Amino acid sequence: MSEDTIRLVTVGRILRRRWRLLAVLAVAGALVGYGTSLVFPPRYTASASVLLPGQWEERELLTQVDIVTSSTVVDRAAADLGWTGLSSDELRDRVSAKASDGNIIKISGTADTPKHAQQLSDRVAQQFVAFAARIAGGTDSEAATGPEALRQQVKETNRRISDLADAADPGRTVESVQARTMLEKLRTSLEEAMTKLDEADPANNKAGLVVMGPAARPTGEAPPTRVQLVVAGAVLFLLLAVVGHLVAARMNRRLRTEQEIAATLGSALLGTVDVPDDRRARRPEGAGSGARIRRLLGTDTRWDLPDLRRSGDESGRRIRYGRVCARIRELLPAPRLLLVVVPDDDEIARRAAGQLVAEAKGDPLLRVVEVSVDRPMVPDRDTESGALVVLGAGSRTAEELAGIAEACADGRHEVVGVVVADPVRARSARSDADTPDDAAPALAVRGHATGGPA
Repeated sequence: MSEDTIRLVTVGRILRRRWRLLAVLAVAGALVGYGTSLVFPPRYTASASVLLPGQWEERELLTQVDIVTSSTVVDRAAADLGWTGLSSDELRDRVSAKASDGNIIKISGTADTPKHAQQLSDRVAQQFVAFAARIAGGTDSEAATGPEALRQQVKETNRRISDLADAADPGRTVESVQARTMLEKLRTSLEEAMTKLDEADPANNKAGLVVMGPAARPTGEAPPTRVQLVVAGAVLFLLLAVVGHLVAARMNRRLRTEQEIAATLGSALLGTVDVPDDRRARRPEGAGSGARIRRLLGTDTRWDLPDLRRSGDESGRRIRYGRVCARIRELLPAPRLLLVVVPDDDEIARRAAGQLVAEAKGDPLLRVVEVSVDRPMVPDRDTESGALVVLGAGSRTAEELAGIAEACADGRHEVVGVVVADPVRARSARSDADTPDDAAPALAVRGHATGGPA
């Protein structure tokens, strides 16, 4: 239950934060569906019904369905239609049949126009009825005269049996009685055999298939229609986009908890500070058409960050920064000079470092240095007592943090602590305006080192 809730929350977050990108992809999918409908022309389907009188078993109905789509019936229908540019195999693929209740076979034909679809289904139904009648003996002279000749022979045999019975000595001897009895039994057997033959004759029971009127001319396209293809393309692209976001979130290896970040850097967590969220601050700097397109689609900021917590007042945030500075003073002996390492693309961490410098008021003395995460470099150690790493929550992978730790080690800086900056939702703009002047972030000293690992 909890996993399903998490999935629904995640999908809702994707739809809320990536709706522009999803809308563009849905339109692209609709265009692809429209293009597909142009490649495959519309088709129309008409149906004709054939009634099979008499008693039919299910397997016999299935046999009749197979006969409808057989090459014999379809080829004769194709010869009657006389369509050019269409082979018998292609025409056979456009004909289908199915048996329904009431011994009715529904024959469907698909063509490029409503008129052709109607003609195809009607001709196939007519050829099927004619072929079934031929099989049942309706047009075969030999098959028609064979049972009648057999009946005449049976009648002649019965007459001769009667003559033999009359010629026998009636009841005078035992032999005559036995002969008359055997002749009567023979007569009875012949009559029963002819009755069964008449009952089993398909010409009597299963002939006379009837086409239940001409096929109705179709008024709409057969699925998939152009509208269906357009809608299917839009839905498909939308689902693929959502699934792609879920897969990317599943494969995301960014560290989210403070304990994981501190353990990767091999240092202690000195605290978590709050930074009022500024969406413009979280957008990466950049110019050009690519950056403008990313801003337009909303892909320049991460979607998988949790919803921002509501921030406290300014005094509460300053207390958090003051506690971090106090822990640094307890941790290091005087003089306390630290190198504050901040990723150059992490605006939240940069603002937190500036506020930390302001709250420290020179004790400890903090020097902020921005490093590239791809190729981190820090200045060589001079008078610093160590390095303090400030990071935005959930912004870095373990490999990136390991690179920063290695760069600090190459510059002979010991990572004495980690500060995690957590973006929060500001209460109001007026609260920021009422901030005392001495709480304004001081300009941190920024610089890029020339030493360290390449």
